[in-house]
Amino acid sequence: MKKRTLVLGASLKPNRYSNIAIKRLRDNAIETVAIGLQKGIVADVTIETENIFLENIDTVTLYLNPKRQESYYEYIINLEPRRVIFNPGTENVEFIKLLKEKGIESEIACTLVLLSTKQY
Repeated sequence: MKKRTLVLGASLKPNRYSNIAIKRLRDNAIETVAIGLQKGIVADVTIETENIFLENIDTVTLYLNPKRQESYYEYIINLEPRRVIFNPGTENVEFIKLLKEKGIESEIACTLVLLSTKQY
């Protein structure tokens, strides 16, 4: 396992990009945890509905619009990830600035593209 990843905004709906991302992360043997609105399982990953205590998170990949991200700012910063990926539609200048101040890298990119091009 490499690059433990938190998918934030995970969905049980198979057509959602967050759902596809969980499957692709697991296909690439990346340890994955997920938080979403509904509890359930995607691939072998349990989607939690609460901000659970997590350690050793390398990457947080966001599937929440900027307004919905606000309630997670402190939680994400306290996880001390190496980076936060802002997938299309999640770009958030305010949060990117906060992350930079805390020494956390941010990347405006698509997790699915990064995985498919072996840049993850």
